[in-house]
Formats: sequence, C-alpha cells, structure tokens
Amino acid sequence: MKYIFSKKKLAILIGAMSLSTFAQADHFQRISSWSTVQNLPTNAKSDQETSAEIITASKDGQTVIYTDSPLEGLGFINIKDANNPKAAGFVALGGEPTSVSVTKNHAIAGVNTSKSYTAPSGFLAAVSLKDKTITTRCDLGGQPDSVAVSPDMSFVATAIENERDEDLNDGAMPQYPAGSLIITSINNGVLDCNNQKIVNLTNLADVAPTDPEPEFVAINDKNEIVITLQENNHIAIVDGNTGKLLNNFSAGSVDLYNVDLDEERALTFDGVQLNKKREPDSVKWIDNDRFVTANEGDFEGGSRSFTIFHKDGRVLYESGLDFEYRVAMAGHYPEKRSGNKGVEPEGLEVATFGDDTYIFVLAERSSIIGVYKDTGDKPEFIQLLPSGLSPESAIAIPNRNLIVSANETDLIEDGGVRAHVMLYQLADQPSLYPQIQSVMKDERPIGWGALSGLVADDTKDGIFYAVNDSFYRSQPQIFTIDANQTPAKITSATPVTRDGAPAQKLDQEGITLDGKGGFWIASEGRTDRLVPHALYNVNAKGEITKEIPFPNELLSVEKRFGSEGITRIGDTLWIAIQRQWKDDAKNTVKLVSYNTKTKEWGAVTYPTESAATGWVGLSEITAFGDWVYVIERDNQIGEAAKVKRLYRIAKTDMVPGKLGSTLPVVKKEMVRDFIPDLASLNGFVTDKLEGFAIDSTGQAYAMTDNDGVDDSSGETMFFKAGNY
Repeated sequence: MKYIFSKKKLAILIGAMSLSTFAQADHFQRISSWSTVQNLPTNAKSDQETSAEIITASKDGQTVIYTDSPLEGLGFINIKDANNPKAAGFVALGGEPTSVSVTKNHAIAGVNTSKSYTAPSGFLAAVSLKDKTITTRCDLGGQPDSVAVSPDMSFVATAIENERDEDLNDGAMPQYPAGSLIITSINNGVLDCNNQKIVNLTNLADVAPTDPEPEFVAINDKNEIVITLQENNHIAIVDGNTGKLLNNFSAGSVDLYNVDLDEERALTFDGVQLNKKREPDSVKWIDNDRFVTANEGDFEGGSRSFTIFHKDGRVLYESGLDFEYRVAMAGHYPEKRSGNKGVEPEGLEVATFGDDTYIFVLAERSSIIGVYKDTGDKPEFIQLLPSGLSPESAIAIPNRNLIVSANETDLIEDGGVRAHVMLYQLADQPSLYPQIQSVMKDERPIGWGALSGLVADDTKDGIFYAVNDSFYRSQPQIFTIDANQTPAKITSATPVTRDGAPAQKLDQEGITLDGKGGFWIASEGRTDRLVPHALYNVNAKGEITKEIPFPNELLSVEKRFGSEGITRIGDTLWIAIQRQWKDDAKNTVKLVSYNTKTKEWGAVTYPTESAATGWVGLSEITAFGDWVYVIERDNQIGEAAKVKRLYRIAKTDMVPGKLGSTLPVVKKEMVRDFIPDLASLNGFVTDKLEGFAIDSTGQAYAMTDNDGVDDSSGETMFFKAGNY
C-alpha cells in the first residue's frame, strides 16, 4: 500500500496555499493559556517538573482533565469561564498516567507501574469527577498506553503496549512480552474489573508479528475499535462488544520528494524519501467508516503526514507534504528533526462543530496545530493554530465551540516556558495566526525562522528586510517581507555569501540599508566559537563585499553578548551592544558607532533598566526622523516578563565619545510597552522581541525571534507597532 507523492501532485496540493487564508469565515482563535504550575500539589516545589500530556473533558464541558506524567497524577482545570481557566485540583495515582478518557461521572486513566521493560504492569483507575477520589482500580497485567471510553459508555478499550527498550540492540524488535488490547466492561457507570476481554494482536503484521506494541485506540458509534500498531506499521479493527478481530492491514508507505533530510542548520527541501513507512501514532474516527492517522513514525518510519483510511483498508486521502510545507511556511519547521521525521504529526482530534467536521493535526516537534475541514474527499485546509511547547493531545468541546490542547514540555531551567494547556474558540472572524508566513518558490516553501533583525525599505511602503541568526549558521539569509497584506509575506530569501558559498562564522543580529542598494549586517561575536564581532557590507545579491572587524579597544573588553542591532545615520553606523561589557558600569550598555568615511570608532553609554530576575539588554536599534529607537528587553517569559519596551533617543544626543575614555550618557524616553502586544494572541509572553523598523510612511512593525523552533513554541509575532 504505497502512496507516491510526486512533484506534480505536490504542486496541485500546495497550489492553493497562496489563496487568502484570512478571508472572513469561521476560524478558531486562542482565547486563553493556562500553565500546569498553577495546579501543583501542595507538597510540590515551584520548580517541580510538571506536564500536560493527554487531555480530555467532562461530558458537560466545564472541566478539563490532563495526565501529568512527572507528578504521577491527573490535573483538573475549571473552564466554566473559558477565557479564565482556574486550577481545580490534582489526584495522585501512584504510577505514571499514560492516557485519560471520561464517562459521565468518572475520569478513566491508564496507569503504568512497570518495574522494567520485561516486567510491565499497570492498571485502570476510575477517578470520581465529583470528589476526585479513586473509586476503582482494574489490574491490566501490562503497561497501558492509550485508553478510550466507548460512545455509549459500555466499555473501556486499552492499548497494552509493553513498549520496547530502545537502548537494547538499538531498539530492534521483537522484544517481549507482547502487547494486546484489553476491553473492560462498564456496568451502571462502574468499571467491571472481572469482565475483561483480552484481544490477541500478534501474528497480524509483516513487521515483527510477535511483538505488536499497540499504540492508540479510538471507538466509533458502532463500538468498533481502531488500534494502531505503530512499530508494526499496521492497523487493526476490533468489535468492541465481542472482542472479535474484524479487519487488519498494513498502514503502507509513502514516496516523498523535496524533503529536508539533514540537520545541517539550513532549511533545504531537496531530499527524497522512498518507501517511507507511515508508522501511525494516534488515530481518530471521522465517521463510522473512515478514520484518520497521524503518521509520526517510530522505528523505521514517519511519513510526515496524516492519512484518511476506510476501515476496509483503502487509503482515501494521503496528505503527503501538504501539512509539513504549511508548517514550514509559518516558520515552525523543526530543523533539528530533519534527520528524523520532520514535523512528526503525532496527536489528532476530530469533532463536528455545527454542520462541519474538523480534523486537528498536532505536530509536537513544531508546536503547532493544523486545522482541516472534512469534505468526504480531500480535506480543506482551514488554518494553523499556535500552540504551547510540544502539543501532545487535544480535546474538542463542540457544544462550547472549544478545542483544548495539552502541551507537555516543561522548561524549568533558565526561566524557560512551563507546560501549558491552551484553549481555542470557533468564531466568525478571520484567523489571527500566523502574522507572517512565506510563499512557495519552485514548488517548495521558503523556509525561515529565528528572525533577528529588521529594516524598512527606504522607498517602498510596507517592504522590510530581515535576517536570520546563527541557528541557521549554514544558511545566513536576507528575507524580503511584504507587510502590505495580512499575514505579512516573506516573498524571497537572498543567501548571504562569501566567495560564492554560504558565509560561515556569522551570527546576523542586525540589518540596515547602506544607501547604495545593499545592506550593512551586524554579526554578534562568540570568541569561544571563533565567530568574530564584525560588520559586513552586503550587496543586493547577498555577496559580502566588505568586512569590518571590531577594533582592539572593543575586543579587549568584549563579552559573549555583542551586536544586537544596527542602523545608519548619514555616514555613521550605530550598533546596539546587547549587554554590559567589561568596562561598562552596572545597568549600562554601549551604543557603538563606526564612521564609514573616516573609519573612526566611538560610542555612547545607554542606561538600561535594572532586572529583578535575569538580565535586561538591547535587541534592536532604528533611526527615523529626529530620533533613534531602541528595544530594551529582559530575558524573561510569561508572567515573569516585565521589560519589553521601546525607547527613543534624540539624534542630537548621539555624539560618540572616544573608546576607552569616559563616554557620554544618552537620555532615553519610553515610547511603547510591548507586553500588551506580545500577550495579544493569548499565549505566553515570549522573551525575544528582536526586530523593529519604521517604513517611509512612519508605520512601525515589531518582530520576535522564534529560536529556530528549538526549545521554543516556534511562534513568530510580526505586528504593527504604532506610527512615528
């Protein structure tokens, strides 16, 4: 069952991407974000790791329940006011919860208590939604993964994975004991532990038939269970009432062209993958005959896609690279996963809102959710939803027009973003995300990310240029942005080259026009990585024509955090140094000058705000009119973020002093607090606001850096920031 995704088919599928996604219509909008740290048990420390992995909701849609693997329990959230979720308690389970579903009065969780891979164990726990106590425990005799309650609430289906040890013989299969499917009856709303059916799933697949490792289960209105055997690249259909095997078939493979296969810190959609197994993870029924799989891959596969199957085994639709390309165009492609499975679609939700059935595809590594509308044939792409870090699952609450995602990654160190639950609501309004995306070129997306510096064209209204930073160190580029449309479009990417090859040893953090059709780029140095602190003159073709290293007077006092922006006033370039260097007083940084005519260097001192936590520094500098504008920001995220501000300095104040001497101190005036802008999409406030520019009409735009989707949600904000 192979699906060949040719260039021609790719062009047909992607051809409509340039059509307006933002026409007035029903779209989902993120309305709130809630961190799991708000639901820590009373005996837990604030820096205790926590997570939201698998999520479900009570039948009345007022309570969300999620599994918290690190804390070995279930978390409850009151979403009566969906715009203001509140912590509603935590229940310890005495083991690792792997999945959760609900009946009318109980949350049903699979709990893993395995002592080793060869001695798997676990149980089903029924937790009262009313008083949050465990009312029933049913032994499962193995390690559970996915659980699902049948629509008529007559039974629970549990995938007993008995997962393999990936460090044993490089994860080679088979590894025993073999997994199975367990069907546990529900009588009068209570789990009947004495009435369980064990469904043998061995000897079905061509791949390791004696070791099925069931992954995910879903149940349709006929009580038919679909179950994925991910590592086996196989799918089975079981009658939930009798436990009889109804059908089974291979999940098949896909031929893919124009994929990024190398983790070389560049976005190069030029590889070929032939006969790539789908190896589906999650699965959801669309109706009683069709279901959809998210083809994350595990052992040998991962087709970067989702697939709609008929239960008789026919492939009705294969997304191929449609989803991955849309993710890349939104700046969410995870380059560090190119050698594995790209965007790795993993989670799914399917639900009917009014007359429309939607398919939600979750890309954990890309931290984004794709929304497609079922048509009975090829699904219609609707939008992308920004998620928290690593969306693992989602639950739809159609009677409230809600979809809720669970985002499992918890970055405790260095003030990173914590695990989140995010709520979205269907509304009759245009989509608000992405705020910037690229276009297709030569049947492939213009890949981008980690935008770190911004400048406006001096003659074309609404046209901007941005650079990427050293995350893409093998592919430094200058991006042309057309902000005269919504979302703003990246229309071209110009490689920055030296002697005809991509320029190495660059960390592009600032860009400005050189007044001659080219650019000046400021590169932040890292002497420990032999990356010089320097300025580069680049022509319109992206060729470096001149390199200006920092003088010894600066290098003798340098620290890692160097150039973070550059602007030009006449013949003088001004460079914002991000943080205090060795000769700077506390809470001050340098604005360094370089005169391109006289070759003279100088500087002024800029006073920064003090930081209650972390540090405060500069991340952009822009000259416009009689003023020089700088972005001053802390390195904090979410509620800890306090300083994300725009200040201005009179140009008449920008008189450089001699390096090594006492420098003049400039006066600053606050112009804008960016925190309301950064919170406007109802996510968490990001730390890296790094771009600001003003076009010839006086319209300003600001931009965030998404760190190349590495320990980042991947969100890039590009928004209007006032008129000047």
